[in-house]
Amino acid sequence: MPLLTIEQLTASYPGRVAIRSLTLSAQPGEVIGLIGPNGSGKTSPLRAISGAIRPTAGRMFLGDLDLIQATAAARARLVASVPQGGRLPEGFTVGEVVLMGRTPHLAPLSGEQPHDYSIAEQAMRATAVSDLTIRRIGELSGGEQQRVLIARALAQEPHVLLLDEATAHLDLHHQTAIMRLIRSLARQGLIVIAALHDLNLAAIYADRLALLHQGELLAFDRPAAVLTPGLLRAAYAVEAVITSHPLYGTPLVALVDAALPD
Repeated sequence: MPLLTIEQLTASYPGRVAIRSLTLSAQPGEVIGLIGPNGSGKTSPLRAISGAIRPTAGRMFLGDLDLIQATAAARARLVASVPQGGRLPEGFTVGEVVLMGRTPHLAPLSGEQPHDYSIAEQAMRATAVSDLTIRRIGELSGGEQQRVLIARALAQEPHVLLLDEATAHLDLHHQTAIMRLIRSLARQGLIVIAALHDLNLAAIYADRLALLHQGELLAFDRPAAVLTPGLLRAAYAVEAVITSHPLYGTPLVALVDAALPD
């Protein structure tokens, strides 16, 4: 499985720079968490890697493949994306939606072959939605739909899985279940890059964290080196106390509000 390398990447939206001179890397089996305040640019690297926005400077490679110059079809066979708040067609069944992930591998004007159905079934097993195969999307809970989105992405057989706020709007049980799933997928050799809002979940499940602020990378390191009072103050303009998780030993972030009584 190839290494993902991003060097001095800059990308813009109309009227503003989204990310500036971003450099980071990810290897197979690793979960990279993108963190930062709203508007910091943590979604923009995902959009650049997936091809949704085209960088204006820098380099981006998956192994020897230049992801900036690659065709959309070639990129879709290697990179799968789960967007924030992704909507699924409510009238379709789970099995039909997951099979859509095979589209990049189909020859023009040809339908799915037995191999494609087999890959889709494997993706559903990996995400624990096999028992929902004939259920319609409109009948599913938010957590179930999120698993179906990930299953569809896995059906692409990607080397890189991109997730934008995969736990947003989910309760604690489903947040933990989705993060555990992401961690298990990485162990199978995927590169997983996830924009995350919850810093404590990020500390537990990510191997390294990239802290972004106003489109620039403030830090890229292990969670204990990134989740520090000084860096969180610089990025989020908050005061925080960092302790150690009683079970996992990972950083545990607690915010300090001077307006509250002691």
